[in-house]
Amino acid sequence: MPFLDLRSTTAVAIAALLVGVAPEGWAQGLESKETVEKIVGSEVKEEEARAAADAEKVIAAIDRTSENIGTVRKISRLDKIDIVFLADAAVTEGGPPPQIEAKVKEHEKEIADLRKEIEGNAMLFHAIDSRQILTRDVLAIDFDSPNTAVIYAAAKPAQ
Repeated sequence: MPFLDLRSTTAVAIAALLVGVAPEGWAQGLESKETVEKIVGSEVKEEEARAAADAEKVIAAIDRTSENIGTVRKISRLDKIDIVFLADAAVTEGGPPPQIEAKVKEHEKEIADLRKEIEGNAMLFHAIDSRQILTRDVLAIDFDSPNTAVIYAAAKPAQ
């Protein structure tokens, strides 16, 4: 029996060694654009807007956070994801304008729950992560139609 244990141990060691030296093309990491596109499976569009100019839309989306959490939890396919960068609301720019900041504070717990749900949704998480947006920068998500999501992020687009 010791001979079989040695053979099994050797096989496991060789397999581990091969995995460690496998060419990079054998596995696609999440840094691969193709992998992210397959996971997201939706057209991702970006735009930059001023938070103050879009305040009504952002506030309306924040007010719907509780109901949108359920949608984020269940949704697995979208035709389009619009990411709206609110660059002037980024922490480096002093944060959101006062009226948006007040709504964020009012819905603080719901927004925290929304961010957790986004982290748990591979499609939405990889859509924002591939654009170098941290979940903590997401202010709101809204669903324009059953097949389109708009994500408002207090962040600047990646350069």
